Order: sequence, then structure tokens, then C-alpha cells
Amino acid sequence: MNHIQIIIPTTNVDLQDVAIAMLSEIGYDGFEQDDNEVKAYIFEEQFDEAATTTLLQEQQLTFTKNIVEEQNWNELWESNFQPVFVDDFVGIRAAFHQPLQGFEHEIVITPKMSFGTGHHATTFSVMQLMREINFTNKTVFDFGSGTGILAILAEKLGAVNILAVDNDDWCIENSQENIERNNCKHITIEKVNDATTINPFDVVIANINKNIIQDNFELIHQACKQGGQIVLSGLLIEDEEDILALSNAKKWQHIKTLTKGAWIAMLYKL
Repeated sequence: MNHIQIIIPTTNVDLQDVAIAMLSEIGYDGFEQDDNEVKAYIFEEQFDEAATTTLLQEQQLTFTKNIVEEQNWNELWESNFQPVFVDDFVGIRAAFHQPLQGFEHEIVITPKMSFGTGHHATTFSVMQLMREINFTNKTVFDFGSGTGILAILAEKLGAVNILAVDNDDWCIENSQENIERNNCKHITIEKVNDATTINPFDVVIANINKNIIQDNFELIHQACKQGGQIVLSGLLIEDEEDILALSNAKKWQHIKTLTKGAWIAMLYKL
């Protein structure tokens, strides 16, 4: 299946982040940023040029588009993928990179038309928050797993039962490949449409976007055990007030918010 790549020229980092947040709400599921532009990706069959144009014009942004054929996908990401270092905590690399030294944990990720390599500020910040959580012998629900990177880190931190879910077939397939590549034994992958779970978990992670988090807030609440912890991300700084209002209504204890660029990740305890 082909992707559409759009390229949005802007050197304004805040505008880049706003564009990413808005595009993620209309189906774009992969992004690259540099000093001069944003590249965004969406499956060709989901691409709506009129909707994309209208959305970006609201921010006075323009774009060009290209078709990325499925067989060229690995070549594309390999040409752009660089290792990611989350402090001295996690080193993230592709299989073609040399093993990393000096990190508590190393994760090898091969994106296959899905995203979540640690480059984006939200994934980076969630990992920083995960460093503060005791995962030993804990159960974990990863809602919106992408490449499976956060579920993999949870197992490396000692979790014994992890349910990672997504609504995208490519993400499910890619997560399974990455789980096997990192020799994980305690992660189950499922395709779902919402955050419904049968049993509650010790830790719930939802790194998606504001709209999906809002739509699934009650389900996320039900998915976490009393006394458990919740990490929310995929959120912009201006989203924090609305998320705090929802969480305060549920009497969640807000532990902290991390900010990286225009993005935030929030840690709670029930």
C-alpha cells in the first residue's frame, strides 16, 4: 500500500508542532521534522487533499505532495533514521546501526509503514516519565502502540503482562516484528477500535492525540487499577488545561507534566 508524503515548508517550530497535531487528527500517522520543513505521511487511500489544504491554510501554511510506493518505504526511512538517545536511559537504533553503549536499555526498532521511533517529542517524553515508574511485575496497557516501542520498554523495565493495541494493521504487524527483534516474551498485540479492556492494569500509557484521549477518557479510567499510574501524551501545551479538567473530575492525582518543544506528556496516579 502506498503512502502520500506532504512537505510543509516552515522554519517556525511552533507552527510545525501545530501542523503535526492537526494532521494527526485527520489520519496522518508519521512525521519528520527538521529546521526547514515538516514531512507528513498518510496512506494513499486516506488522503484528502481538500481537507489537508483547508487545515493548513488556517495556519497560513502550504504543502507539496509525493507518492511513496510501498517497495520504497524501507529505503526512505533508512535514509532518514538516526539513533535516538533518551538521556542515558534508553538508546534506540535500527538493525543496521551498530549496538549502542552507555545506556540502561537498548531498543532496536524497524518501522514498517508505522511510526514511533523515539524521535518525536511525545515518545521521548513518555520514556522519560516511564523511568520514574516501577514496572517490576506490573501489568501494562499500551493504547496506540505504533511500533510497539513503549510496550517493549515496559517489558525491559520489568513488566510481566503487557497488552499493546492499535487500530492499524501495519502497526500490529510492525509491533510484532519489533517485539520479536527485541526478544520480548510478555507482550500481547491486538487490533482494537477503542480503549475497552476486560481487566484493569497497573500502568496505562496512551500516547496518541487529544481527541482520541478525550473520546476514550472513561475507558482509560476504567483500564487503570486504583493506585495505578497513567501516562498521557500526543498533547500540545495548550491541551493541558482541558486534560486537567477531565482528570480532576475523575480525581486523578497529577504527578507532573513534561514539556518538550510545543508538546507535553502527563503522569498521573489514581
